[in-house]
Amino acid sequence: MSGRVCASILQRASSYTSTLSCTAPFQYTHSVGFPSSQPPAARQCHFSSWGNGTSRSGSCFTSDESGSRSQSGRHLSTHQNLDFQLSQVQINSILRSNEQTVSVPEFDGRVLSAVKKFESNQLAANTPNEDRRSAATCLQSKGMLFGVFDGHGGWACAQAVSERLLYYTAVAMMSEQILEELEKCMEHGRAVPPILQWYKHHTDFNCRESASLYIDHLRVFWQELLDSEEHGEGMGPLDALDCSFKRLDADISLEAQVPFSNDLMRSTAIQVAFAGCTACVAHVGTDRIHVANSGDCRAVLGVLKEDGSWSALPLSQDHNSQNHAEMERIKAQHPPSERDTVVTDDRLLGVLMPLRAFGDVRFKWSLELQQSILACLEPGVDLDSLNLYHYTPPNYLTPPYLDVAPDITCHKLRPQDRFLILGTDGLWDELGNEEAVRLVGEHLSGIHLQAPVSPSERQMKLGQMHELLLKRQARASPALDTNAATHLIRHALGTGEYGELCHERLASMLTLPEDLARMYRDDITATVVYLNSDLARHS
Repeated sequence: MSGRVCASILQRASSYTSTLSCTAPFQYTHSVGFPSSQPPAARQCHFSSWGNGTSRSGSCFTSDESGSRSQSGRHLSTHQNLDFQLSQVQINSILRSNEQTVSVPEFDGRVLSAVKKFESNQLAANTPNEDRRSAATCLQSKGMLFGVFDGHGGWACAQAVSERLLYYTAVAMMSEQILEELEKCMEHGRAVPPILQWYKHHTDFNCRESASLYIDHLRVFWQELLDSEEHGEGMGPLDALDCSFKRLDADISLEAQVPFSNDLMRSTAIQVAFAGCTACVAHVGTDRIHVANSGDCRAVLGVLKEDGSWSALPLSQDHNSQNHAEMERIKAQHPPSERDTVVTDDRLLGVLMPLRAFGDVRFKWSLELQQSILACLEPGVDLDSLNLYHYTPPNYLTPPYLDVAPDITCHKLRPQDRFLILGTDGLWDELGNEEAVRLVGEHLSGIHLQAPVSPSERQMKLGQMHELLLKRQARASPALDTNAATHLIRHALGTGEYGELCHERLASMLTLPEDLARMYRDDITATVVYLNSDLARHS
């Protein structure tokens, strides 16, 4: 972010007459009750918060430090707030309130794990946060699943997808024999064998109101897999990811059309379908990573080069207007007369930036179906409160204009592949692939490589040499965070002109009022997965 943008932020914020709060931006959090007396760190989850299981939390770091008004009670200027009210301790408290660190056992009783540990964090710009994240170990098949989800039009769709998608993927990879056991347990009312071992932060919200519906439709999915004569030992990760994305989106669409006796369940289903979210999910197996992406989240692999430097290998492609192949794919699905209107101003029908997504039935259903579903809501329901409104995108002539079909990348793990970064677009708006990998790589190794001074740099004037030295000094600065995801977010928002961390810049981004924050940054979610390079070397 340039100095001019930082100054603009300060200027806009200073126009507010109210004193800025120095506490963390409001997070949409809901503490999940644990029906068992067992502590959350020791429990496995059968259906996340849906059934009688619960979740396992990774270690997290929080602080209760917060800012306050001056003791005299007078209104301080914005600049004074930043200088005197938001200390380093308070900045750390805001940045670290949602961070998560989980170490993974090297051997889980079945196979060696390709994951050593993972670190994750979130920082909201929207109120409430529209990003979600998921991480789990597959208990009835092999590997771990990680996902980041970027909601739009509200948080409802991202919430539902983050709770459900990993289950669909895991079920698709399970063998026919295990699926038959699941079905027998459901038929006879016995405890269902756990499908996933979840790793949840204590602030992760779970939607209990729709739990029974989610379980019923997951069961229908595995029943259809059992009816298939070709399922056998289960799908591989590539087919499982492709199938689970498409099937869950179809279920979201179906649930919004089914009449429910429970008004809350019906309004929730409609809210989920009319909102939307992008998703990037990685399955890390013993020797391969499969990444499925739909939308503009991103997965980038950190690769250690022979000289000790780091390079970035993208494992996904953004589905937006900057992706020319994606633009041509969408235009080819509609008549030539719509070629100039399908994407306008870099947005689908001039409205939506990601060109693939879950939900968003406003871009998938016919107008007649949309109107009939909204008309079925109970009289007096506040559509605005559900993020629902009667709005037809311009030039809506030949729907559907949007689908969720993911692009899937398979990568065979090598000894030099050290970590995987999953991030929502709020992270990648601020950091490039190479910069993000360098930050995590140097954070991991503690080594900051500096290139030799080139012949052209030797001819620099004194002022230019001073600037070069400032940049080199910034790169060698020690990390302030033990969590690499927090390290990424801190640098995404607080990097100065020479690559140094700017306290004032970071403070200004963290103290923006709720209605201003989204104008300058997006919700940010980052997950860093550390890979077992020794396992790749032996295999």
